Amino acid sequence: MWRTGRFALAVAALVALAAVGAALLAPAQGESRFLDPADTGLSGSAALAQLLRQRGVTVDRVDSVASAVAKGRDRLLLVTSTTHLSWDDLDRLAALTGDRVVVGTVAGLDRLAPGANPQGQVRERSREPDCGLPAARAAGSVHIGGYTFSGANGCYPADKGAALVSFQQPGGTTTVVGSGTFMTNGHLAEDGNAALALSLLSTEKAVTWLVDPPRPPQNLAGPGGRPLSELVPPNVPWAALSAVLAVLVAAFWRGRRLGPVVTEKLPVIVRAAETVEGRGRLYRSGRARDRAADVLRAGAIDRLTPLLGLGYGAGQQEVVAALAARTGRNPHELGSALYGPPPADDAALVALAGYLDSIERNVSEH
Repeated sequence: MWRTGRFALAVAALVALAAVGAALLAPAQGESRFLDPADTGLSGSAALAQLLRQRGVTVDRVDSVASAVAKGRDRLLLVTSTTHLSWDDLDRLAALTGDRVVVGTVAGLDRLAPGANPQGQVRERSREPDCGLPAARAAGSVHIGGYTFSGANGCYPADKGAALVSFQQPGGTTTVVGSGTFMTNGHLAEDGNAALALSLLSTEKAVTWLVDPPRPPQNLAGPGGRPLSELVPPNVPWAALSAVLAVLVAAFWRGRRLGPVVTEKLPVIVRAAETVEGRGRLYRSGRARDRAADVLRAGAIDRLTPLLGLGYGAGQQEVVAALAARTGRNPHELGSALYGPPPADDAALVALAGYLDSIERNVSEH
């Protein structure tokens, strides 16, 4: 039963490991770029960019501050990340006039949106606008959260601050959202996400969509090549892990286990009389008359106690009194035989054994 069950369990585990290994070792399809208008993955925003173009809004994707500045002023600037920007780059972006939408607590938020004060972070979920901002009121419930801020026109309130704040600056309206997940391809169709995103990004006729620049190439380890860690394919660690798990499953499947107790036949059958005689000879050779007498007395008491109707652990006085009443013998003689001092010689030990045997026979007969 157990062998059949563990075989099925091992086969199921191997199938699961094969599926996991196939998923992990499958060739990469390219990393999805978060809020990239050219990315059609779940984290990209190609769907939102297409909807904006259908509404007559020009969407220009740029990956550098120089390109964003070259697009000119009086355009809506969407900033999704400032990880690779310097303070000078942030100042150049802040100098651009027009509406501005900033996603999250990017570095340099005090330059791009000085009216937004970060307060904390909350879980992303469907939230009601609960504010007077026309774009939020028209969109209604939106899947939003992330970072929260305090400031004018706070919408989608949370425990600390609001997930969206909007305020006027000399160059135009600045809006800060705690997370841009609602603008991605994977969440655009939920709740009022699309309505809010379109309302925020269509206030101007053109959008300058700033994304992270391409990753710089890895530095070479010396003039002749790259380090060994860069030459190892990224899927090799997962392959090694799958191999280790397969070995463990095979060991669990084929490993030995403790089964039920097996009764084996003894090579030689020893009669009880021979065992008693052998123990007697040991006592005799060691002159252990006291140990032999104790064994004889303990055995006699254990056998007499239930015959006399006494409970286990009955005391000396109870046993002697019951024996005297049953056999009619002298209580002192009985007490000396059962609880007296050890015999002085072998003859006294033999006499004690005969007396104890006579007592047992006498009790059994009565």
